[in-house]
Amino acid sequence: MRCLDSTFCIDLANGVPQARAKAEELTRLGERLSIAAPALTEFLVGAFHQGGRRLAQALELVSELEVLEITEPISIDAARIGGECARRGEPVGTIDLLIAAAAKHHHAHLLSRDRDFAGIPGLTLETY
Repeated sequence: MRCLDSTFCIDLANGVPQARAKAEELTRLGERLSIAAPALTEFLVGAFHQGGRRLAQALELVSELEVLEITEPISIDAARIGGECARRGEPVGTIDLLIAAAAKHHHAHLLSRDRDFAGIPGLTLETY
């Protein structure tokens, strides 16, 4: 399973060639796609702001994704990861911690171009 970060969804909506090519590849492979609830919120804030056709496209895209909820164990893991990263002097934002922990919990590869995820232990990060 692939867990899509908001950066991937935004790039896909903006027609970024690398994101489009990765989406086509995942479709050909029949890959199961998901998005963590915080990434869904990040992506849709901009879509609701822009409204109109952009919002309709964003809602259509996310309607095909499995939404990964944030549960207590995921929240605790996100906090643990955040503490580890902070001790190393590499703090990570709360939303990104929740996204990473959700992906890890579901044994999903996180698809993102956000470099903040690179230092998260045990996370399988895939770029495009």
